Amino acid sequence: MSRLSRSESRDIDKPVVYKITLQGNLDRDWSAWFDGMVVTHEGENTILTGEIRDQAALRSILIKAWDLNQTLVSVNQVQTRNTY
Repeated sequence: MSRLSRSESRDIDKPVVYKITLQGNLDRDWSAWFDGMVVTHEGENTILTGEIRDQAALRSILIKAWDLNQTLVSVNQVQTRNTY
């Protein structure tokens, strides 16, 4: 098992901005349900955008979409936040 360098371990702790695209239009009021992610629309798709602190939080968002029977179109990492 390899060890992470000091700079690599700092990157793991930084929240990452994701853009998650779901098929269909969800009302913007669902933002709170999706942990405060911004809910917008592009055509017939709903876009969830916001910082996600780690992979467990990302999984939680995806499970919530699954629970609402939403079809996942894409999950894209938009940027990382520089904290140093």
